[in-house]
Amino acid sequence: MKESQLSQKLKKYLSFVVQQNGSDLHISAGDYPIIRIDGELRRMDKEMIVSQDDMDVLARDILNENQQEKLKKQMDVDFSIEAESGDRFRANMFHQKGNLGLALRYIPKEIRPLESLGMPEHIYRFTEKSQGLVLVTGPTGHGKSTTLAAMIDYINHRQQSHIITIEDPIEYIHQSDRSLIEQREIYKDANDFPTALRACFRQDADVILLGEMRDLETISTAITAAETGHLIFGTLHTNDSIQTIDRIIDIFPPFQQNQVRAQLANVILGVVSQRLLKKNGGGRVPAVEVMIKNTAIENLIRQNQTHQIGVTIETSLEEGMISINRSLADLVRNQIVSLEEAERYCTDLNQFRMMLNQS
Repeated sequence: MKESQLSQKLKKYLSFVVQQNGSDLHISAGDYPIIRIDGELRRMDKEMIVSQDDMDVLARDILNENQQEKLKKQMDVDFSIEAESGDRFRANMFHQKGNLGLALRYIPKEIRPLESLGMPEHIYRFTEKSQGLVLVTGPTGHGKSTTLAAMIDYINHRQQSHIITIEDPIEYIHQSDRSLIEQREIYKDANDFPTALRACFRQDADVILLGEMRDLETISTAITAAETGHLIFGTLHTNDSIQTIDRIIDIFPPFQQNQVRAQLANVILGVVSQRLLKKNGGGRVPAVEVMIKNTAIENLIRQNQTHQIGVTIETSLEEGMISINRSLADLVRNQIVSLEEAERYCTDLNQFRMMLNQS
């Protein structure tokens, strides 16, 4: 396959993902291109099987010199790519079985509001705070970036704030409205997350979006930023509020953990944990756990009793909190998802079934 033909094939595949409302495209040597639609992988078996030479040509075609060098040294590279239609994809090229593979995640041009995504609208309350830490968590591919983009977009159209996003790579493109939004991409506009985050202290930032909180230095700096008058939004790959709080504390050395508990109890505003489930009739819908800090949760964090946070969430429905199991039970009761699909994602099967049977 010639280089120009290969480029046209990739553009065709990307357009097909957008047309089919897919979420991902996978291209690997020795297999057909594969797209993910509503969580399911589908081989494009009417296309040609991709060869190793095809992947080598594709790498030279879509990666710049710096990205090619990083792929060679680190064995994978993150970047973004834009289709002819202007639709953007987050991409990762990597080595597998001695060959190259490419995974692309579709980033819609439109930033949809929370309510149209099926998310609780009261999550917008986090955007009205002047400082603190808000975490959106869940597995990869379950809509964390989309939820964060909706909250940043909400601020942009309603408040006069200086918003800085730090991402690897930049996903949703924001256009400044009432707010000033500046987006920094790691390895293009900044060397790493901690350095870019510390620079925000000198950039008159009001709101900071961290695309990933992956290490001790970033998490520590984010807590400090939340203490010093910034509203911080970040993500973690954790399953629920309890695991999220424990993960942050456990990343610190034991001698620092009591201090961090006190700091986190002060700055945390809430945790949103989400899963995307197959919807009856097609499409996907989120199940969402929402923890909003109140006096009880602040004390539980401070006193190292995070295992009781779930009880507080269950007894605080009127404050806007909801557990993941109750959210799943509501989806089944309203015939939005199947029982089998909900049971795949529940964290306590007995509790889930009890909630399902409640009137």
